[in-house]
Amino acid sequence: MAQPADGSAPDFVSQAADPVREHLATSTGLADFLAGAGTLTLDERRLIADQAKLMLDQNYVHLPLKTAMHAVNPVQRLRVLRGRLERQTETTKPPEWMFHAEMSEIFHSVRDLHTNYLLPDPYARKVAFLPFLVERYEDDQGEHFMVTHVAQGFSAPGFEPGVEITHWSGIPIAKAVDLNAARFAGSNTAARRSRGTQSLTVRPLVMHLPPFEEWVTVSYTDDSGTKRELRETWRIVENLPPFVKEQAPMGTTLAEGLDLDMDEANRAKVMLFAPQVVAQKKALEAGEAAPEVRAGEMATSMPGVFRAQEVRTSSGTFGYIRIFTFLERDVEGFVSEFVRLLGLMPDRGLILDVRDNGGGIIFNAEFALQTLTPRPITPEPTQFINSPLNLRICRKHQDELGAWVPSMEQAVEIGSTFSSAVPITPETRANAIGQQYFGPVVLITNARCYSATDIFAAGFQDHRIGPVLGTDENTGAGGANVWDHEHLVALLEDEPDTPYVPLPKGAGMRVAIRRTLRVGANSGTPVEDLGITPDVPYQMTRRDLLEGNADLFERAGQVLKGLTPHPVAITEATMTDGALRLKVKATNIDRLDVYVDQRPRNSVDLTDGQADITIPDASTAQSARVEGFADSRLVASRTARLG
Repeated sequence: MAQPADGSAPDFVSQAADPVREHLATSTGLADFLAGAGTLTLDERRLIADQAKLMLDQNYVHLPLKTAMHAVNPVQRLRVLRGRLERQTETTKPPEWMFHAEMSEIFHSVRDLHTNYLLPDPYARKVAFLPFLVERYEDDQGEHFMVTHVAQGFSAPGFEPGVEITHWSGIPIAKAVDLNAARFAGSNTAARRSRGTQSLTVRPLVMHLPPFEEWVTVSYTDDSGTKRELRETWRIVENLPPFVKEQAPMGTTLAEGLDLDMDEANRAKVMLFAPQVVAQKKALEAGEAAPEVRAGEMATSMPGVFRAQEVRTSSGTFGYIRIFTFLERDVEGFVSEFVRLLGLMPDRGLILDVRDNGGGIIFNAEFALQTLTPRPITPEPTQFINSPLNLRICRKHQDELGAWVPSMEQAVEIGSTFSSAVPITPETRANAIGQQYFGPVVLITNARCYSATDIFAAGFQDHRIGPVLGTDENTGAGGANVWDHEHLVALLEDEPDTPYVPLPKGAGMRVAIRRTLRVGANSGTPVEDLGITPDVPYQMTRRDLLEGNADLFERAGQVLKGLTPHPVAITEATMTDGALRLKVKATNIDRLDVYVDQRPRNSVDLTDGQADITIPDASTAQSARVEGFADSRLVASRTARLG
């Protein structure tokens, strides 16, 4: 498709989907965008470097690990940069993009997608894009890079989903992906390469400088075998706003675990390739009837968060829930909608898919786990690095952070590197509603899972909820709670000697503040850099990318077919003469233990899958719980609220 030479919107924008056409019409060419960039003064650059050194030196929990694993010293690099800035003048300072490039390189050196330098205006909130998406798959001939989505209205000869990319601006595509991957901060090879593929066509500018090239030349082979080339210019547009409420209690704000780059990229992909989600979101916000969902999908009040449907495989029909993000600040709303969707799923088995989920609010991830298992959930414990500044913050905010203070004060005497390990998520709330789904569950992950999603996948595996099926050899390995610079400023804003100073012109920084540790059989193992290794490895196929994960669902169905559901239901709970009578139906369960107000009151063997149980002296009971066992193994738990 020929591109306008004057920087005006390309032809495809006028044919874009209705929900995003007006938005995409505001896009500009790369050259026009860059003409208005670059307004930081030398003093502003010095301030940014000073604040970066403060955060990495005093707040960054992974600094010892990253220094050892990757042989880097970001604090010393900032000292060197700060020395150069001191010798520069307004007339001798280098171009601004060079300052941003060095700051980004220093932060990227620790290979931590929680710890970022965020570019100032006009880069913030913008995304650079090409109107198509490239994804990778493998077969007997090796790896392939294929176009999987094309923005509505865009066309070029033979260019459609399914065409194979051979070269990228003259570079063999596999090598181009590797070169691109080297620019990103993924904690492991799989994560970096996955992001190297995605960023071929979608780059959030809050995290990365704009492309150096104004256009790319894409060499591809169409369905007839004809070799073709496409020259396409980069466009810059404001990204969609986050699909979340802006305001949240401090405790929720401080419980964030998010890969911001992935979150920004996912919203850009929704804008370009899933405009129906934008339409659903706008309708819900306006109080209007939401547009029809796609065939087979179930309506949800959070279309940017969940997708739910049934999938038919040769192994049977199973439920499917995709969780796109845990970044929903209405925690109760998130959990309630997840529980509602679980209630619509067939009980034969559930495919739970968190691929490409960059995380969000840690509470959402850890509260959701209880709904899938009869076992009590132990939230992941977290640790601060011991520093005078972290101790000062925790002392000031005792309500949210007081649990870490005693060990941090003790560190002065014993010289420990980290504080004691304390969960962010309250254990009582992580077990408040209990199991809601009673079929087997398989979890699908990939290398773009990060942060709160790593925490969710680790908890899923550590609590033995079900097998993890991974399309990459591990997850993104983001094991931390992240705070941004604005939060740190706010935490000490009323103290006259606070070391934190607001950053100029929309610049920002984020830092991993508390590291997470696994529980259960993996107790004490950090998530950072290690990630979660799947129980069932899987390679995506061409059919997966073009036919809605068809082979992936087949494989997940095979896994679920070999597992046994254990449904249990309290069909009746009545009170007569002070006695509580429970009628229970259960399948594949041979024993029921009964608890009233958390106290054990009875245990019965099942022969025909039904039980009629009477508990005397229970007139004041508030809850009853039945736990189901198969071969002496706890397999199900159902709670009834009384009164």
